[in-house]
Amino acid sequence: MTQHQARGRTTLPAALLAEVDTSLAEVDTELARRYPGDPGSRQPVHTVYVPAYAFDAATVRSWGAQALAAMDAHAPTPEAFAAALGVPDDGLAAEVHARVRAKLAREPVEDLRIDFEDGYGPHSDAEEDADALRTAHLVAGAAAEGAGPPYVGIRIKCLESAVRARAIRTLDLFLTGLLDAPGGPPDGLRLTLPKVTDPRQATAMARLCAEFERAAGLPDRRIGFEIQIETTQSILGPDGRATVARLIDAADGRCTGLHYGTFDYSAACGVGPAQQRPDHPAADHAKAVMQVAAAGTGVRLSDGSTNVLPVGTTEQVHAAWRLHHGLVRRSLDRAYYQGWDMHPGHLPTRYAGVYAFYREGLEAAGRRLAAYLAGTAGGVLDEPATARALSGHLLRGLDCGALDGGEVAEACGLDRAQLESLAGRGRAVRS
Repeated sequence: MTQHQARGRTTLPAALLAEVDTSLAEVDTELARRYPGDPGSRQPVHTVYVPAYAFDAATVRSWGAQALAAMDAHAPTPEAFAAALGVPDDGLAAEVHARVRAKLAREPVEDLRIDFEDGYGPHSDAEEDADALRTAHLVAGAAAEGAGPPYVGIRIKCLESAVRARAIRTLDLFLTGLLDAPGGPPDGLRLTLPKVTDPRQATAMARLCAEFERAAGLPDRRIGFEIQIETTQSILGPDGRATVARLIDAADGRCTGLHYGTFDYSAACGVGPAQQRPDHPAADHAKAVMQVAAAGTGVRLSDGSTNVLPVGTTEQVHAAWRLHHGLVRRSLDRAYYQGWDMHPGHLPTRYAGVYAFYREGLEAAGRRLAAYLAGTAGGVLDEPATARALSGHLLRGLDCGALDGGEVAEACGLDRAQLESLAGRGRAVRS
């Protein structure tokens, strides 16, 4: 048999491959630009919003202390905490209880957003100027000391005409304040643009970031921003076209996240106050659109919040905890790995829901991943895409403290670097 015969005979001319390559070159470029994949960085499990006037150097420590005090008062033992949440009192409950308390003492807030929008309320221009400068100084100081949360930034007002100048001034004052501080803007800087109604607003925000970088001598793309999805126009435009993917594209590679705004979006859809929850059908529709639009782009998703606060009697706290815990677990099941928390009392149930989610899935994820790598048959036949998802699941558990490196390695036989490689982390440019 000749070498030609061994390789197999083909019919299509060789020149055709070059023609097809040429015809699809633009498609290849667009796919690489629009869908770079996971950014490879840690995603926080939540975002805590604090009004700018209330933020001070003790805010993060205070939230952790208040959360621990709530557990001490209303669920001091693993058994009491499990009963409060309506979950089984088993070995997992004790593990979760201990890890939650340790997290609240060590790192109670993963992502902090200092709010200059709805939560800030009416203030004079002089007061907002002062708060922008003061909060920038506090953020820079905490970052320099290694005492701040991993991610921190501000939510400005929207870019509609009535508040546009105020929003841009606050953004400029805050960023300039960070720029003037030792070390410059922190690595975990986050900016949030609310109430977006048109892709051109995302384009304007991208231009503001680019011009600040140029004027300040910062590297290109150093500053990105999140878009809040809290208007109906951000889901469906007046021309009947879906908007979310257009918003991401209009941000010119600077959109780092899409955050669902429970109450503004629900109200815009005519949902009554008592039904304005993250699990309302209107919310599920919006978030499904967000999820598809963001898939593969490197843009992270965040669910909204509940405004039912765990305060009052023990019975009232437990009821609010069960509601919040259930919403957190529901979001995780739907691949929304981040959400908003509005009160220190939400932190115990945020971490309880997150930690139980990852710990419950550890053994199965590890077993499936090990079987995939070994090429052995098991109860589930996993594809390469699922192996990447399994690796990403374990990495998220490691990032938030739900899992330890040793137990993950024991479960699947891989260390963190190997998991990151398998998950495809680090291929995108966003931070």
